[in-house]
Amino acid sequence: MTKSKETGWNFDNSYARLPKLFFTSMNPDPVQSPRLIIFNKEVAESLGLNVEALQSEEGVKVFAGNRIPEGTMPLAQAYAGHQFGHFNMLGDGRAVLLGEQISPEDLKVDIQLKGAGRTPYSRGGDGRAALGPMLREYIISEAMHALHIPTTRSLAVVTTGESIIRETELPGAILTRVAASHLRVGTFQYAAKWGGVEELRVLADYALARHYPDVEVDGNKYLSLLEEVIKCQAGLIAKWQLVGFIHGVMNTDNMTISGETIDYGPCAFMDVYDPATVFSSIDVQGRYAYGNQPVIAGWNLARFAETLLPLLHDNIEEAVKLAQDKISGFNQLYESNWLAGMRAKLGIFNEETEDESLMNDLLNMMKKYQADYTNTFRACTFDKLEDTVLFGTEEFTEWYDRWISRLDRQEQSKADSQQLMRNNNPAIIPRNHRVEEALTAAVEQSDFRVMERLLDVLSNPYAYSSEQDEYTTLPESTTPYQTFCGT
Repeated sequence: MTKSKETGWNFDNSYARLPKLFFTSMNPDPVQSPRLIIFNKEVAESLGLNVEALQSEEGVKVFAGNRIPEGTMPLAQAYAGHQFGHFNMLGDGRAVLLGEQISPEDLKVDIQLKGAGRTPYSRGGDGRAALGPMLREYIISEAMHALHIPTTRSLAVVTTGESIIRETELPGAILTRVAASHLRVGTFQYAAKWGGVEELRVLADYALARHYPDVEVDGNKYLSLLEEVIKCQAGLIAKWQLVGFIHGVMNTDNMTISGETIDYGPCAFMDVYDPATVFSSIDVQGRYAYGNQPVIAGWNLARFAETLLPLLHDNIEEAVKLAQDKISGFNQLYESNWLAGMRAKLGIFNEETEDESLMNDLLNMMKKYQADYTNTFRACTFDKLEDTVLFGTEEFTEWYDRWISRLDRQEQSKADSQQLMRNNNPAIIPRNHRVEEALTAAVEQSDFRVMERLLDVLSNPYAYSSEQDEYTTLPESTTPYQTFCGT
């Protein structure tokens, strides 16, 4: 045990009070010689943690799983999920939930060690994680947070002093993840498959109390739960699309009930605009391509709705009808969020019926001419059209005139529109070649300065500072980019 008073840990263990069906109590596996690689002071301070103490030898032992903070009841969570459309029994195969930290503002968040060793759900895996994928999650999750996209956060990454075998021998690492919770659609699928109605009801009540305590219940609180999750996910997926983020593995076990982005495995940001873009090495059919993400989100939510049927109504036909009515509204909610976001990216304050065609015509041109997604909107923001490959084409000239006419039909000034665009078009994203540059330096050379500088410029993507300019350039290579899950 490590003394919580010294470090600021203030744990609750509400998940451990759920029925035993949902978890296995267990401690992380200790590691040889943990070393702190990166520590998120901002997150630590927001959680009421002692920054200095957590960077000490004793503090690092907590991040490695070698010391258990007082007040915790560590466990591995059980869940299921549709992986590329196929249903499987899953669970935390390499993660241990220490408990829930209660912040000074009474915010409750999960503290999970990812890469903490084998669990009953490891399915033949070694339960460990490699340094590269853990640093990738740290970089991308922090970039997503800076882009104002709901996400889990990364508190720390430590190396273990041990090697793991994947395609080759790699340095082992553990990521400390902070999340609103780790409740997933897959958690409900597990309850529906291997539990009874009462276990399902307990889980649903827990989700409501933890994430939607203030929701107005109109006679059926479980229908309200479904509605709230649909709303959150419609907003989340729209935010992904608006910045060109591709999750890579949108399995149902990777969709949270809280509406946070979780599990940054084969993820990346799109450079050249193409709805068919896929980054995951295992997604050979393009199921989780950029353009499919809204469709898959709706499919996942339908699976969530199926788990709630016994709680929605005693009559199964009536339960199905209630669920279908809610699920059918997802597309409209998503489209509304996406349209509002795209209007902001184009400096448009009000609504007109022709707006959607204006947006789609621009996207179609970007695909045709292989224009960079982020930099095209950046060029429009500052009226530097010569910076985009669309410049000089007849289609773009015609589109530009339509766009300017559209802006002239609103009350706000050109300066107002430009400020709206600056607030919604990031100057930079975690470019894939820059992320790889940082990971290569860290893993192969133990040089973490490249990553630290990248994290610094990504921390304020709307600053449009001179320090960010070099990070806006495209890679020289046109080789298709692939990422891997790292399991």
